[in-house]
Amino acid sequence: MNQPPPEISIVIPAYNEEQRLGRALACIREYFASRPAGVADIEIIVVDDGSTDQTARIARDWTHEMPFLRLVSNGENRGKGYSVRRGMLEASGRIALFTDADLSSPIEESEKLLRAIRAGNDVAIGSRALDRSLIFARQARFREVAGIIFNGFVRLFTGLAIHDTQCGFKAFVREPCRVIFEQQRIEGFGFDPEILFLARRHGLRTAEVPVRWAHDPGTKVRVLRDSLLMFGDLVYIRWNSLLGRYPVKRS
Repeated sequence: MNQPPPEISIVIPAYNEEQRLGRALACIREYFASRPAGVADIEIIVVDDGSTDQTARIARDWTHEMPFLRLVSNGENRGKGYSVRRGMLEASGRIALFTDADLSSPIEESEKLLRAIRAGNDVAIGSRALDRSLIFARQARFREVAGIIFNGFVRLFTGLAIHDTQCGFKAFVREPCRVIFEQQRIEGFGFDPEILFLARRHGLRTAEVPVRWAHDPGTKVRVLRDSLLMFGDLVYIRWNSLLGRYPVKRS
């Protein structure tokens, strides 16, 4: 007898996360085990992005304790955007959520995203900008300023009226949102504005939700290098749109 699909798929992109992945999986299991539906209502997909450490082994070891955990491998390092895209397209839950392996937003905050979806939204995105009192470990000031400047460019190039596109904590009603990830082209850190641009282009209702968040000094984002690459990604989004590479299906 086939098992019914889970309510929630949790996608974790992971590149060299041997220090943080096990702790994240334990937190997720503990949190959902305490909910009425328990862990039977979830699946976890770890996407190993060509890690050179023990990330894949740790994920495989956890599958023995967590049969609802799956490991998929990119084989080589492709980027966070590629890993999120792959995990979201592999997901089978009614709702697909992706989160960073450091759980910068605690998994308990997922309830806020799910509440926004239950209210009728197709997409719910965590935001650090809507209520900065919820930030319990701040980034260095230059990182915050760089984020504010980048968000200004996001608004300029995409027209998105979103205060924080880069928080790595987002949930989607999987079926109507599948087109977002099918059309996503950016494989690096600049993928977030692209998927939010696509959500708006396809008429999907999006809610920005303030969440608790803490900066992790182990972040893989390098401000100067990645800011330049992400700026190029904004130009690429605009160019793709002008060339008709994000077609909207007409009913």
